Formats: sequence, C-alpha cells, structure tokens
Amino acid sequence: MHFASTALPGVFLVTPERIADERGFFAQTWAPAEFAASGLNACVAARSVSYNRAAGTLRGMHFQHAPHAEAKLVSAISGAMFDVAVDLRRASPSFGTWVGAELRPDDGTMLYIPEGCAHGFVTLEPHTTVEYLISAGYAPEASDGVRWDDPFFAIRWPRQPTVISARDRARPDYEIGMFAGL
Repeated sequence: MHFASTALPGVFLVTPERIADERGFFAQTWAPAEFAASGLNACVAARSVSYNRAAGTLRGMHFQHAPHAEAKLVSAISGAMFDVAVDLRRASPSFGTWVGAELRPDDGTMLYIPEGCAHGFVTLEPHTTVEYLISAGYAPEASDGVRWDDPFFAIRWPRQPTVISARDRARPDYEIGMFAGL
C-alpha cells in the first residue's frame, strides 16, 4: 500500500498495490500492521456501506465527539464521489481547513480521516456505493456534524448537491467554541 500525506496532518490518500493478470487484479485494501507502521489508527470496530441512488447526493459533514471519536477509511465501491475531511482539531496547524479527493473504484484509492476531523462527500455519479472502515462504533449521543456549505470552512464542492437529508441541511453555522474537546 502507498500512503500519501495531504494538506491536513493525519489525513492520507491510501492506494492499494494491485497485482494484475489476465483475470483482472487482486489488491489488499486493509493491512493493520501497515496502517500502524504509518502511524494511523489500525482499529476497525465497524464496517459500513452507503448506497447513493442519485448523483449529487451529499452525506456530511459528520464526526463523533470523544471518547467516541472515530477514524475512517473511506472508499468508492461503485460510481464516484468527492470525499472531504475538515480539520476540527483546535490544536492543529490546519484547524478549520479541508482537503478533498475524488474517489473511484478504478484505482482503488481510499481516504483515511483521523479522529477530530469531520467527514462528508457528494456523489459524482448515480449508483455510488461507499464503504467505510471505522475505528469506533456508532454512539448516537456523540454523533455531531458541521454544515456542508458553512462559509467558515468554504469547501469547494465540484458540483452542487441536490439530495441532502433534513438533518444535514439543518446544521448550524460553525462558531469557535461550539465543539469542546476537539
């Protein structure tokens, strides 16, 4: 696996090495020892999948508060998506900034998002299926998020979202001090 750092500390693009032959290819997409050797959280407590019927479907920007903070490894199983991490760690030099990457199954590249970052995506094609490996189980009392179009973060989405849940649409604007402990 190849681990490429991004503009946000702790956020990595992870590309599996593919072994190709006449049948297609084989690739290892999860290797805890390699993740740990790269300084990443190698715990997987849950595996989730989301199917997104329409292009322009937005999910995000989600995170969990400590002690249920979660790292995620996100990949596109079908379709395509623009995946985003926003740094909410106040002590981080990149606090309040974001990084995004287009993820497709063609090359298998995944986005690793550490604890303390919000995560979301917009689908670029219909019938996009997204897989998440998550380091902590879902804790409803710790679940939170920031608005996908908050001017504080100024995320440049490659397309206008057209399908957004009522919960994600209703998130308030971010204010310094609104999330303790991140």
